[in-house]
Amino acid sequence: MSKPSDPPKPPALASHDTKGHRARMRQKLLEKGGTALTDLEILEMLLYAGAPRGDTKPLAKRLVKIFISLPAVLRATPTELRAVKDMGDAAIAALKVAETTGLRISHSRIKGKPVLTHWMDVQDYCINKLAHQPIEYVMLLLLDSQNRLIADETISRGTVNQTSVYPREIVNLALQHFAHAVIIVHNHPGGETQPSRADISVTKDIDKALAVMGITLHDHLIVAGINCVSLKSLGHLQELSTDAPICTRDAPEMHQRYKELALSLGVVTQLGSGLAGKLAGFAAGAQ
Repeated sequence: MSKPSDPPKPPALASHDTKGHRARMRQKLLEKGGTALTDLEILEMLLYAGAPRGDTKPLAKRLVKIFISLPAVLRATPTELRAVKDMGDAAIAALKVAETTGLRISHSRIKGKPVLTHWMDVQDYCINKLAHQPIEYVMLLLLDSQNRLIADETISRGTVNQTSVYPREIVNLALQHFAHAVIIVHNHPGGETQPSRADISVTKDIDKALAVMGITLHDHLIVAGINCVSLKSLGHLQELSTDAPICTRDAPEMHQRYKELALSLGVVTQLGSGLAGKLAGFAAGAQ
């Protein structure tokens, strides 16, 4: 007597269900817009690039459980993401592209624009860039004579609760970019919104050093979580007058004075032999 054959297995529905779920997600996005999606759903869809056919919801949930929020997931390093189960290079690359796109959109709102009249956009950009960093960073926004953003530079990386920055580094960078004004930005990874005594002290030192060179320090912003705190609004920063006697149209005397000041601040080495002429041109344009 022959052995009865095994009963037929039920059809695998996982692939069909996944396709249907993805189609519904795409339809929801296209018909209702991105605001209709939860953070988990956005993350789930971003992970499609790393799993063309699989279900990405469990991985999305795992990431949110580990990193707490969607922004924190996007700001995680490739090394941190790779440590999560089922996270491959394709998925990691998709998340890092999303992060980069968001930062570039945020940056485009202030690049080349008068930052003092786009203050909320400036704060949003700073929050997007620094809010989820696990260590302290110091960033410098460099502005032209119309207070338009010409560059932003990260000048220092520290620990979870401190970083070091020196006035001469700020002055040096401002001179290299021929900036007429700057805004200092740094983050408090612990979420503390109040500036420390060191924050206030170094800000005043930087303000004085920049004023000597005819450069204005507009503000020092502290990014603490989703908050952006202004030292100027707290009364810790009073802009010093940059109309000092060194800002004169007598170019020979002026460029010699700037050279002496630059030497005293230790900013010569990176600017090269054309320092005097560059500083003279910079100062003449500051009028």
